[in-house]
Order: sequence, then C-alpha cells, then structure tokens
Amino acid sequence: MTVIALVSAKSCGVTTSALALTMSSARPSLLAECDPAGGTVRAGLFKAQITAGTGLYHLAAAERAGEDALAQAFASHLVRLDESGQRQVLPGLTDPAQAPALTRTWPALAQVMRVLSDEGGYDVVVDAGRLALEAGSIHLSLTPAPLLHGADLVLLVVRATDQSLALARHMTEPLHTELTERGTGADALGILLIEDGPRRAHEVSEALRLPVMAALPWEPDTAAYLAGTGRAPRSLKKSALLRSARTALDHLQAAASRRTLHQQYPPAFPTPAAPQLAGVLQRLGHGGGARG
Repeated sequence: MTVIALVSAKSCGVTTSALALTMSSARPSLLAECDPAGGTVRAGLFKAQITAGTGLYHLAAAERAGEDALAQAFASHLVRLDESGQRQVLPGLTDPAQAPALTRTWPALAQVMRVLSDEGGYDVVVDAGRLALEAGSIHLSLTPAPLLHGADLVLLVVRATDQSLALARHMTEPLHTELTERGTGADALGILLIEDGPRRAHEVSEALRLPVMAALPWEPDTAAYLAGTGRAPRSLKKSALLRSARTALDHLQAAASRRTLHQQYPPAFPTPAAPQLAGVLQRLGHGGGARG
C-alpha cells in the first residue's frame, strides 16, 4: 500500500518506530532494516537468535547474479515478526564495513519495495537509519538514497526536545533537495514526532518548516521490549505505542493517497517491474523462505 522511509539526524528511535508501524499494520507488512551503520533488530528484539547467515548483506551477491536470484534471496532472508507471517522483517547489516557492497544493490531493492507495495498490497517500512552528509548533501555511499527516492513518504524522526530539533534542522534542506531532484517530490518529506519532550507538534513543525505527518507516544516499557532491553508488555497489541502506530499508519496512508491524487506522481521506475521481481510476491504468498 505504501512505502515509508524513516531517517534521523541522530539516534531518535527510528528502529523502534519502524517496528511499531510494521507490527501494527492491519495489512501484510515488511520492515526492511537498511541502515548502513548496521542493524539492531537481530541483537535487540530477536536477542541474537538470528545468525549472520540471514539478512540484507546477502542480497548484494544475489543482485549481481540477476533479478531472479534477487527475488529468491529476498523472500528467503525474511524473518517473521508474528506467527502468521503477515508481518516480516529483513534484518540489517551485522557490520558497517558491509555497506559499500550494497551501493549498486539499493536501486534493485527499491524496485522490490515498490512491487510489494503496488502489486502485493504491503505496507513497507524502510529503516534508513541516521543520515550522513557530505558537503551539505546526502552522502550517497553512507545513505541508502535510492530507497528514499522511491518512497511514497520520507519521515524525519525527531524527539520533542530542543536538542533533537537542533540536530534535525541541518538535515531538512539536504533531504528537501534530494527528494526534489531525484525522489518523488519535496512534499514527500515530513516529520514523525516522538512525544518525548516539551515541544508541541506545531512548535516542531515551525522549527523545521516541515509538516508533522504522524506522532508516536513515548512509552518506555514497550519501546524497551522492541529494542530488546525489556520484557514484553502484558498485551503488546493494546499498548499505547502500537495503538498510536495503527492510527499513525492510517494517517500516513491517507497522506500518500492525497499526494497521488493532487499532483502528477513522478514515476520512480518508468518501466514495468521485471517479471522475476513479481516472483517475490509468489514466494511470500506461499510463505516461502520466511523464517522465525
């Protein structure tokens, strides 16, 4: 249904927010942990039960072998977030030194995300991690820029504190420029506010000159569980964080739909998706390769 990319200026709960959105979706959903600095879901929520043999890094070699190999590898490297397999995660890198190997893989992965959303009805959440800049622009090898280019929405995750706003302020213009020149348009950019601090949504919006598209409450117990540092809440689905995430996802879906209706959508991929990539949907539909 939508492809939403989350980024931050510094650690602001991007992965926790991405997990909350993915786990709260009423539709099939996927979290792609694509932070070049390394993933945390493997060691956090899954408490190191997933080995380095599963995850994002292995898709680089598959992409070099061709689109069909990438489709097969993508489906086989997903891990279930629930018993039904309707919510899944692609675990991230185990070592930041692996990131350069993915530079030529990001565009193909962006196309896979598009297929899952447009043809498979998935909510796709991309954890793009902390943004890296070079000479005032997005660093192309330390940021999965093609995933931002192809996203329906790109959300800068910030906390409601002066410190978080000060750090995020330096990221808004580079993101605006990047999405204008190479993405789906500057209006794809917005804020996901973590309500941990004294600043109100309108103050955050005014400070960063961006709309607050969604907000999530600061709920330490559930956040600690998702980060792998705390116990599971008695009723995870009824927690304030996941309930708010469901509402947030509905708002984001509506925002993405309005963008499609109110402006001509610049196609991220002018040619139809390769038939081999559609094989991802077939494999997921049969539960192929999903681990848990």
